[in-house]
Amino acid sequence: MPALLSDTALIFGRYARQTLRSKFQMLFGVLTPLLYLLFFGPLLSDLPLGSRGDSWQVLVPGLLLQLGLFGASFSGFAIIVEKQFGVVERMRVTPVSRLALLLGRVLRDALLFVFQSVLLVIAALAMGLRAPVGGILIGFVFVAVLSAGLASLSYALAMKVSKAHEFGPAVNAISLPAMLLSGLMLPMALAPAWLDVLSHFMPFRYLVDAVRAGYVGAYGTTAMLYGVLMALGFVLVSVTVGTRVFQKAGA
Repeated sequence: MPALLSDTALIFGRYARQTLRSKFQMLFGVLTPLLYLLFFGPLLSDLPLGSRGDSWQVLVPGLLLQLGLFGASFSGFAIIVEKQFGVVERMRVTPVSRLALLLGRVLRDALLFVFQSVLLVIAALAMGLRAPVGGILIGFVFVAVLSAGLASLSYALAMKVSKAHEFGPAVNAISLPAMLLSGLMLPMALAPAWLDVLSHFMPFRYLVDAVRAGYVGAYGTTAMLYGVLMALGFVLVSVTVGTRVFQKAGA
C-alpha cells in the first residue's frame, strides 16, 4: 500500500505539473457550460420546470455534471498522444504500479474538473444562484466521483484504440445519449412518460437528481441515497475496468 500511494503521488505530480503549465487546459474546459449558464440560463427563469428550487438550482447542477461528463470522457486523448510519442512504451519498463499509472492520471483529472466547477459556481452565484453551502460542496464531490469514473473508462478505451479518429466518435456515441437521457439541461419530469422511464436506465440521471436535491437542501431524500449508491458503484466498476486494461496492456 505505501508503494501504491507513493507511485500514485509520483504519477499525479507529473500530470499535475503538465496541467499547471497549461492555463489554456485549466480554463478552456469550463467555457461550454459557462456559455450555457450565460445564454441558456436566463431563458428558464420564468418557466415552470416541474422541480424543487428555482431555475438556477435546476440548471447549475446539470452543468456541473455536464462538465465532468464531457471533460472526463475525452481524457483518453492524452494516452493516444503518449502512445504516439513512445511515453507509454517507456512507462511499461518501469517498476511503477499499473494501478498507480491509472490512479495518478484520474486524480489529476478529478481535481481539474472540480477546479473548473468552482469557477462555474462562482459565475452562477454572480448571476443569481442561491444554494446551501452543503449542497454546493456535495455537487463538487459528485463531479469528482463522476470525473474519476469516466476518466478511467476513457483511458481504458484509449488503450484499446490506436487513432484519435477512432476514439472521438466512440466517445461521442456514448456521451451524447448520456447527456440527453440524464436530464442535465432540464428535469426529466418534463419529458413524456416513455422518455422518463427510459432515462431511469441511465445511471447519470441519479447523480443529477442527487445534486439537484443537495442544491435545495434535501440531503436525506431517496434521490440523494440513489445518487450516492450509483456514484460509488460506477466509480468502483470503472476503476476496476481501467486497472485491468492497464495491467493487460502493460502500461
